Amino acid sequence: MADTALRLTSLVEELFGSPFPLRVRTWDGSESGPPEGPVLVVRHRRALRRLLWRPGELGLARGWVAGELDVEGDLYTAMERLVAYGAGMPGSLTPRDPKVRAGLRALTGLAGALPPPAPPAEEARRRGGLSHTRRRDRAAISHHYDVGNDFYELVLGPSMVYSCAYWGEPDGRESLEDAQRAKLDLVCRKLALTEDTRLLDVGCGWGSLAIHAAREYGARVTGITLSREQAAYARKRIAEAGLTDRIDIRVQDYRDVRDEPYDAIASVGMAEHVGEVRYGEYALRLHRLLRPGGRLLNHQIARRPEPGTSYHVDAFIDRYVFPDGELSPLGTTVAALEEAGLEVRDVESIREHYGLTLRRWVGRLEAEWERAVALTSPGRARVWRLYMAASALAFEANRIGVNQVLAVRTGPDGASGLPLRTRTWN
Repeated sequence: MADTALRLTSLVEELFGSPFPLRVRTWDGSESGPPEGPVLVVRHRRALRRLLWRPGELGLARGWVAGELDVEGDLYTAMERLVAYGAGMPGSLTPRDPKVRAGLRALTGLAGALPPPAPPAEEARRRGGLSHTRRRDRAAISHHYDVGNDFYELVLGPSMVYSCAYWGEPDGRESLEDAQRAKLDLVCRKLALTEDTRLLDVGCGWGSLAIHAAREYGARVTGITLSREQAAYARKRIAEAGLTDRIDIRVQDYRDVRDEPYDAIASVGMAEHVGEVRYGEYALRLHRLLRPGGRLLNHQIARRPEPGTSYHVDAFIDRYVFPDGELSPLGTTVAALEEAGLEVRDVESIREHYGLTLRRWVGRLEAEWERAVALTSPGRARVWRLYMAASALAFEANRIGVNQVLAVRTGPDGASGLPLRTRTWN
């Protein structure tokens, strides 16, 4: 009888010292593990060869994107169990550990000696050189955002907002569109937009904030993005809304904006692309673009501070989702803004809101799975499903957070122009 699943789970349990938490089914039809709950499906031995050549997250990611690994049952439950299981791995194990070396030899016997196939086509192909140059940033943004506006419509819904919504109830009973509208309005109120406001929307996406700011508050908006597909989509929406006289969308790097001063700047979900080496430059540039008394709203995902930890995103997200993405701790962001001369006046954590939002996006993707695959590719749809579900769990478990930081460029006399009770947002 075929026994590949039993051999594989026994190998993992020997290495980790505890029972594997998922049932496993392998390409020969054999199964092993607990009878209840999600099933980890290893469809082809190529997945094991990928792990041999790239042990850890990247090897697993390539197997998942290629469809060689899958989960039957609830994906969230499967990932929660795997994260908890991995956290229990002995910290002393290294590639030179005799137990690890014996495990790798056994895995070679299961996987076969052939090298793995090439990485899936959805993996970012980056050339050498420094990260966060203008050219490399353009390529990174294109990899993530230029995958088809129809696909993003399917996932994000009519609001076309690719940052966390702002929910009124913990169970997220209101519609995604209402919660996204509430987030856009929160940003506008924090920036105190009026008909006299000149707003710069850094990383404007598909134009949702720009449209809301112009339509609801009368603001004059300049939106910038590095994605040509986003810009074309935003311009079409703006024309249909009759707001071309209030909104200008540019394909432009924030480092190249020269038509200051602006009364307000919104940077929502963009700073994660800036990079630690450019963050001081980013903060200084936004400071210079603001008039004295002008406000900045910086909405940004944050990693929890850990000494000696790189702030680069995980290997899977770096290769398949956000190339060169980095998540800095909240304190790093606040320090950079203050060092640039801005006064930080308010910080609001909205971590739980992102978990609710991501679960809605995953639900939309799963409900329209066949169409999503047709709009992009099977691999791309699998990338988005895994990264959004994993991100939802990370926010819910407080492994990462998201914060809105409101800062002001004070005038020569130190005046901020903010009310004494800031949370009134007037």
